[in-house]
Amino acid sequence: MRKMVGQIGWAVRGACRASDPELFFPLAQAVEQEARAKAVCSGCPVLGECRAYALRAAEPEGIWGGLTVQERRGLRFPAGWRRPEAG
Repeated sequence: MRKMVGQIGWAVRGACRASDPELFFPLAQAVEQEARAKAVCSGCPVLGECRAYALRAAEPEGIWGGLTVQERRGLRFPAGWRRPEAG
């Protein structure tokens, strides 16, 4: 069963705890909003824990640990991660 963020001990120490959650979960991709969210993350004392959680849980939405969904996907599946099919 997946834990709710409020149940994760490190989350209560996050720099984002006092921020509007919509900042980290935009309805549409917005470069300016992404930059503001990442600025909050940049000074966060639990950045590493947040990022590790998001990668482990394969969080499908939002900015976690200073990374967007696409950036996290790039870490999980780097270019060339699939072997070419035998032909």
